[in-house]
Amino acid sequence: MSRAVVIGAGIGGLTAAVALERRGWQVTVLERAAGLEPVGSGLAIASNALKALDTIELGDEVRRLSRLQGRGGVRTWRGRWLIHTTEEKAAARYGDSGAIMLRATLMDLLADRVGDLRLGTAVTGVDAEKGVVSTVTGQGGAGGEFEAELVIAGDGINSATRRTLFPGHPDPVYSGVTAWRVLVPNPGGLVVESTESWGRGLVVGVHALAGDLVYLYATDLAPAGEPHGDERAGLLRRFGDWHRPIPALLESARPENIIRNDVYYLGTPLPAMHRGRVALLGDAAHPMTPNLGQGACQAIEDAIVLAANARNLPAYTEARLARTSKVVAQSTKICRATTIRNPLAVRLRDMGMSLAGRLSSDLMLRSMDEVLGWTPPESAWTGQGRDARV
Repeated sequence: MSRAVVIGAGIGGLTAAVALERRGWQVTVLERAAGLEPVGSGLAIASNALKALDTIELGDEVRRLSRLQGRGGVRTWRGRWLIHTTEEKAAARYGDSGAIMLRATLMDLLADRVGDLRLGTAVTGVDAEKGVVSTVTGQGGAGGEFEAELVIAGDGINSATRRTLFPGHPDPVYSGVTAWRVLVPNPGGLVVESTESWGRGLVVGVHALAGDLVYLYATDLAPAGEPHGDERAGLLRRFGDWHRPIPALLESARPENIIRNDVYYLGTPLPAMHRGRVALLGDAAHPMTPNLGQGACQAIEDAIVLAANARNLPAYTEARLARTSKVVAQSTKICRATTIRNPLAVRLRDMGMSLAGRLSSDLMLRSMDEVLGWTPPESAWTGQGRDARV
């Protein structure tokens, strides 16, 4: 039986493990954390990622546990729509409108399908040519080695494996933006649409989730590593006078549930997404800003394509490197547009978006065709998954 080792039990690594096991591989997933901690944020699973999950027969379960995106688009900080689309239009164009769910729910769905998940196991070294992964278990615990035909590195934005495979390649760079994420119970049954609102260098996104929860995220310009204070107070100071329901949601947020992190992206694409027996995926290969909502989606795509090309890693690089580089660049471009603070430039930006939306009612969708219109390669389908969705 062919053997694979996955470094990191994130969404990309777990998806790859599930996909490989369905193809008859023996897979071991190594995760340095002692447990899969619930991540207190929501997750947008766009139509391209749903199609990828269909290949491992998880798409319908994700749809069942999610809220459909509904009407969505960009608004001004006062609430005026600049550009938007509807669930019906998206479904007609791409086959799915996209789903919003708890990140932890998707993690649980994937982890439950992995046969050999080893928590508390830190990777200390990778030999790309031999496919040997060196590990240590627990704090000060015993070391061990795993040898495999395929090693998959999903060890995140600060990937030690990426640095081992491509020493000297530039690290991810700071976007200039810091981000907050929080889950909030809907206070008083507020009407919540999937929307992103832009101000002067500020952004707030709001999405309704199943179970009467709301996922809220926000960004602002800030120096990297700026000390954290009272995050809830800081958010209310920035966004307390924005359109409804943003202030009410922030008032209901519990400070201890607010997650903040600086946003980095890989400005210089890697020369390849593999070396020897090792393949990189997700944030280990192409960290990106969150502005397209494609970070997890691209990791899921990576995993499905990698499983289909597990014995031909150059084909995996050929299929994924150019596409993910374009998505990183497109997301970075949008990120920069959100950081504009000059009042005149903000007015011109908003006027341009509004005018373009009026001239072409499907502009928002057409601009995403290359990203959302992706479909898994024929070789990605296994078992009865394809028949279930045809």
